Amino acid sequence: MVNFVALVREHWVNILVPAGFVIGWYLDRLQDQKLTTFRNKSALYSRELKPGEEVTWK
Repeated sequence: MVNFVALVREHWVNILVPAGFVIGWYLDRLQDQKLTTFRNKSALYSRELKPGEEVTWK
């Protein structure tokens, strides 16, 4: 137990930076997934898409 606490105390940066990156990446993917629900439904892109036309943003 003491060795684990000492390890965390010495290497907290090496633990928190990658963890923060992974959490940020996950939240960004979650936000992108939420925004794709409203793709082409805003006032800027409110027109109907032609058959076979690509979406305006990905």
